Amino acid sequence: MASEDITKLAESLAKTKVGGGQLSFKGQSLKLNTAEDAEEVIKQIEEFDGLEALRLEGNTVGVEAAKVIAKALEKKCELKRCHWSDMFTGRLRSEIPPALISLGDALITAGAQLVELDLSDNAFGPDGVRGFEALLKSPACYTLQELKLNNCGMGIGGGKILAAALKECHRKSSAQGKPLALKIFVAGRNRLENDGATALAEAFGIIGTLEEVHMPQNGINHPGITALAQAFAINPLLKVINLNDNTFTEKGAVAMAETLKALRQIEVINFGDCLVRSKGAVAIADAVKEGLHKLKELNLSFCEIKRDAALTVAEAIEDKAELEKLDLNGNCLGEEVCEQLHEILEGFNMAAVLGSLSDDEGEEDDDEEDDDEDEEEEEEEEEQQQLKERGEEEQESLTPKKIIDSQASTPVPSPPVDVATFLAFPSPEKLLRLGPKCSVLIAQQTDTSDVEKVVATLLRISSVFKDEAPVKTAVHETTDALMKKAFSSATFNSDAFITNLLIHMGLLKSEEKIKAVPSLYGILMTLNHMVQQDYFPKSLAPVLSAFVTKPHRALDSCSFARHMLLQTLHQL
Repeated sequence: MASEDITKLAESLAKTKVGGGQLSFKGQSLKLNTAEDAEEVIKQIEEFDGLEALRLEGNTVGVEAAKVIAKALEKKCELKRCHWSDMFTGRLRSEIPPALISLGDALITAGAQLVELDLSDNAFGPDGVRGFEALLKSPACYTLQELKLNNCGMGIGGGKILAAALKECHRKSSAQGKPLALKIFVAGRNRLENDGATALAEAFGIIGTLEEVHMPQNGINHPGITALAQAFAINPLLKVINLNDNTFTEKGAVAMAETLKALRQIEVINFGDCLVRSKGAVAIADAVKEGLHKLKELNLSFCEIKRDAALTVAEAIEDKAELEKLDLNGNCLGEEVCEQLHEILEGFNMAAVLGSLSDDEGEEDDDEEDDDEDEEEEEEEEEQQQLKERGEEEQESLTPKKIIDSQASTPVPSPPVDVATFLAFPSPEKLLRLGPKCSVLIAQQTDTSDVEKVVATLLRISSVFKDEAPVKTAVHETTDALMKKAFSSATFNSDAFITNLLIHMGLLKSEEKIKAVPSLYGILMTLNHMVQQDYFPKSLAPVLSAFVTKPHRALDSCSFARHMLLQTLHQL
């Protein structure tokens, strides 16, 4: 390290905050790549007697630096709080797991008994969870009360690994007579989806001591929400439930409402942007009316709630003396109902608790056609899911005797899948069932002279993207075959393609009313692969980068995928 760099590092470390057993390097933008880079940090750690909390947020720690910092931590048995969010900025994903393993092993060696572990805002993906899996299962985490993993891109795979580690920690700690008593769990913006949420719900049900759960923006639908509701019902100390920006629909909302009736300590309910709709809102209102006397905040904003349901919610809070905020903004009420809400709450002397209604969507007509279509789609999805689960359950419950008895019978083949079926109702299973030639088949059957058709096909392929290897490989290979064919065609307009794609992603406005895709995660992860291929015109990279960089709500909910794509574009 150059002398001027050492001087700069020393000046930065001079700002280090020390006090109350805490050593903080927070926000110092230290770039710790090598052991030499970390010398001053190590010195501070080694000389700190009674170290209870270490803050490394807002710096960037490489593998070698992590190893020597870990060595210094091996003697810090009193360490209880690790504030290690946003400490791998600019690092490759492959660097993060070994760095975490070194730090975790040090805590185990030291005999530390952690109370808080915060690894938020580290884009480590599913593999990163492996990096602290051993730590979570160790005695160092038997005392853990707060686990914060916000915005880490864990995905379904990472969620399952995390859930298994928490269950193992509880099992081992229970054997020692002191069961894991986790109080606060934070894992927003992680694309956990139904499978990840269901796995974690199982862990929550075993733990049973949760007081706060924050899992916003995870792409969880009603099956996952229902699983969480069942787990929350056996966590009687719950005070805060934040599931903002997931998709309850009526089924999930009703399940959660039933759970709320069993909880007595609830203070904050954040179901904003969760599509609970009117029937779901009424169910939640009933739960609020029956109990929840400690409720301080109820957020049902942007949930497609209509007139009568909103008024029912308002009437349900009449005796909630501790309520500080009721958020019903962004629903379908209309000016008259907004005034009625104010009147109802004024009658309770609670007008001050009603939040702004400035984003109200206005009262909808009585035409329920759209709602009926939505409900039919949900029922169809549920039936498909039930059929799938029933088939899996039947396979699992088949005893050896039944296997012998059924040998003579002919197995029922899976229904055939063709390209048209996949494109009409895309799913990972259908893509895989198309077989090894799926990429060739889809490319052959897509008119690549038509930009609109290419974009539509690409979006359908990318919508089934998962971090699981077989699906990811199939999506990448199918995308490559389609886009290589398109871009190599002399008649294909690349500029029109990127414009059309940005419009369908909701990042560029169009004169025509075009419905944007519901989630950008799949297309962002697919683009991250596409832009690295030889067929992708490098002239499109600046355009794509400019639009993905702009602030946008849809992009904010896919921050990990967005970060990955921008990092790749920057390196081109």
